[in-house]
Amino acid sequence: MITDKCPIRTCAAASERAQENPVCGSRIINLISLFVALLVALAGCATQDRAPTLIPPVQITQETWRQVESDIVAASLAAKVPAKNYARGSMESWRDRVHKRTEADFIPWFTGYWTQQWLAIKVGWYKLNASEDTSNPAVKRLAAYLQEQYQDRVLRPVAKEIDPDLVREQATTIYVRILGEQVQGIQQRYDVPIDQFDRRLKNIPAIELAPPSAHSATLYQILHADPIAKLPAYVALIDHIRKDAGGAGAGPSDARISPVAEKASERLVTKLATSGGASAAAAAVGGVGGLIISLGALGIGAIGHESERPEMEAQIRESLNSALDDMWLGLMENPASGVMAGVNHIAEQLEESLFQPLAQPVIFEPIPREIPLSGEQSLENEESDNEDLIDDMNADD
Repeated sequence: MITDKCPIRTCAAASERAQENPVCGSRIINLISLFVALLVALAGCATQDRAPTLIPPVQITQETWRQVESDIVAASLAAKVPAKNYARGSMESWRDRVHKRTEADFIPWFTGYWTQQWLAIKVGWYKLNASEDTSNPAVKRLAAYLQEQYQDRVLRPVAKEIDPDLVREQATTIYVRILGEQVQGIQQRYDVPIDQFDRRLKNIPAIELAPPSAHSATLYQILHADPIAKLPAYVALIDHIRKDAGGAGAGPSDARISPVAEKASERLVTKLATSGGASAAAAAVGGVGGLIISLGALGIGAIGHESERPEMEAQIRESLNSALDDMWLGLMENPASGVMAGVNHIAEQLEESLFQPLAQPVIFEPIPREIPLSGEQSLENEESDNEDLIDDMNADD
């Protein structure tokens, strides 16, 4: 019997051997791990590096920018409408309150008997201090006094309810808010990248005042100021307009109040002379008789005053109503100092910077004259000959 003596290593045998030699098994595992890592590294080196994908910037055409700017101007004009509606409604309420307070306070005060007596003394004092002045300063000083009283009794109390200065600021705020909403819609409508759109807005002037530069602002600045009342350029604009306007209503103009003061001055001087004569007579008589003369003159003066009072009220009412109409018209329609002055300034800046007329006018080529056909030419000659013949016949007749 032949016996195979060749050594055959089975898995079991190898396993048993590895168990018998643990160091050798560990080395085998490390070699396998190293081999796998080497294969992974080689595979990574064989893979080509991929360059990052670059997104090209969006190019906005000049035609699109022109349309954007045109829409901004249109948005500005549209935003002015609700701002002006608010301003007009507020100022109509202001005018109504001024009229009522004039009727209830100023006219009764001015035409009152004791007020007239006091004004007569003031006019006499004015004339006494300006005896050598031929420019009639008494009328001017009385007009200034009436202006001051009208401010204290009418305009300032009404301003506590409706202040034209605050109406101006609120109208400007409404305009800027609505304009901002419209401009945001324009950016979305034309799908302009926000960074490019903002850069464009930063180049559009919205407030332009004298230096320093902080007194000027771009469209981007006024739309992103929160609140706009803290923007230095806006504060400077409102202060500049308020100085030009002169405050809450500014009061009746000199052209309206001077005739009232002049008539009042003449009447008060006459009354002063009459009361002065009565006072002299009372002083000459003295005692009880002088007191009776003084009381009698006072009573006669009061009775005479009441008879003249309706005419005085009509005169002062007519002058003050005309003055109120002037004030309201100036506050509503004056583009530089009215309640829409802030809105007008910003809107005009936008229109001037965004409206660009054609550099050269469009020149149309002259229309070429038509060359008539031979038949048409002969027809025209025949018509001309006929017209000449008719003219000759008319001349013979």
